[in-house]
Amino acid sequence: MRRSIGERLWATAVWTLVGFFILNLLAMIGAVVVNSFGTRWFNTWLPPSYTGRWYAMAWNEFGLPDILLVTVEVVGAVVLLSGLIGVPAAYAMARRNFPGKPAVMLLFLLPLLVPPITYGIPLATVLYQAHLAGNMSGVILANLVPTVPFVILIMIPFVEQIDPRVEAAARVFGAGLGRLFLQVLVPLLTPGILAALLLVLVRTIAMFELTFLTAGPTSQTLVVALYYAVFAAGVRPGQSIDAMAVVYMITTLVWLLIALRFVNPSQIVTRAKQ
Repeated sequence: MRRSIGERLWATAVWTLVGFFILNLLAMIGAVVVNSFGTRWFNTWLPPSYTGRWYAMAWNEFGLPDILLVTVEVVGAVVLLSGLIGVPAAYAMARRNFPGKPAVMLLFLLPLLVPPITYGIPLATVLYQAHLAGNMSGVILANLVPTVPFVILIMIPFVEQIDPRVEAAARVFGAGLGRLFLQVLVPLLTPGILAALLLVLVRTIAMFELTFLTAGPTSQTLVVALYYAVFAAGVRPGQSIDAMAVVYMITTLVWLLIALRFVNPSQIVTRAKQ
């Protein structure tokens, strides 16, 4: 059946806007990447020559080895703790009914729906008063606030897809709660756990507000260090800042591609029908 002229015009307009958005996005990323290798770039389409010294400058001046190490430590701790807390909590939420369960689910949604800066300032105030902010522990605790509910909401559909009769059969053969969870449920939930934790990893790398509000001089992750490189006092070559931005983009992109390798969006959005 042939489409009407109006439908074809609408489709053309939509694809034109999508193409324009993608073109602008690629142009912005390309400008940053090219500038990070360019020497001097004035009034020309491309730099007259290229060099890699801006990456060496960013590596040494901004202390990228220490920043990357802090980023790995913070992200690793957040991923591990989010999994240890979120997966059992998701199992309890999926398998148990109790008064106020919808209200609890709403509380889990709030840190994901509300902008982090909204609750980040009072959260940072509490952590500073408790002498927990300004160091690694404060950054980790702040990032757990949105990531634990994130893991719970992702894992609930995966838990609900497991037939309760599998758990009943394991109990019949003498499996206790711990053995049931580790030897029966965890292998079945492995795809969901990988998806949730990899998405938490990417989310934590990109989390600026909560990390910025609770980080100290020795607990800055890559995204916060990039912000300070742009706005801190002093004069710095724009190419070295762009080089640092490219390192950040590559770090995030690598983990995002790994996450997409394991994520099935249909499993996250809705429970598969039995």
